[in-house]
Amino acid sequence: MSTKIRTPAQIRMNAILKRLHEGGSVAVADLARDFDVSDMTVRRDLAELEREGLLERIHGGARRRASGPLKVIDDIEPDFEARAAHNAEAKRLIAAEAANLLSGFRSVAIDVGSTCLFAAEALARRSGQRHVFTNSLRVATSLGAMGKEVYLPEGRTRPSELSITGPSAIESFSKLHFEVAVIGVSGLADEGFYDYSIEDSEMKKIYLERSAQRVFLCDSTKFRRLSTIRVAALSEASVLITDAPPPSDLASALAGAGVEIRVAEET
Repeated sequence: MSTKIRTPAQIRMNAILKRLHEGGSVAVADLARDFDVSDMTVRRDLAELEREGLLERIHGGARRRASGPLKVIDDIEPDFEARAAHNAEAKRLIAAEAANLLSGFRSVAIDVGSTCLFAAEALARRSGQRHVFTNSLRVATSLGAMGKEVYLPEGRTRPSELSITGPSAIESFSKLHFEVAVIGVSGLADEGFYDYSIEDSEMKKIYLERSAQRVFLCDSTKFRRLSTIRVAALSEASVLITDAPPPSDLASALAGAGVEIRVAEET
């Protein structure tokens, strides 16, 4: 009996893209064996990736597209401290712009991640009363120390991120409605917004489903980068706040999806 754990579709497809990036081509038989799924399942994955313009199917497998912007695939999540230190000045500019945008809202959901933490702290320094909902213990602790009231869901804690996840967390927040959600991501490409964590991504999707406005925070080092999970299509974003204009192909895709792009600048 096989002891392998079958790989979820989104993780399989990102693994396929990584292999294409490294080797140029993949074979159906090899993928089926490595992922412990049927040839038909692999062919469906390849067909979906071809529809998204990410590869070209050939007899017995697929190969990397000959043209188009190169994308980088990240499948290992750096620890929080490393992410917070990386491109920190750009993230703080993004956070300040987010606080400007959010200051008029009274019900705000704030996601996990370093840029979201900076945004929460910037927002807390603004005057006005608002209800803040988050599954980030870092956000809750920081805002609590500033005398702000924060609502947390039930659930279990993911130690590396200090995020609250799981069915209880999803159930807690799926009953609520937010005026605006602030979402952090690890990658942005024309296929959508990406994140490392399956567990945190489930909570991101709840924020998206239960919010009238959806504000994505993404610094420019994450352009054309894919990660483990696609969190949302571009069309699910209301606003993208970043620190530099996206490259032309990505800017065109965002415009086509109706996303407002705000580039944060020093004041």
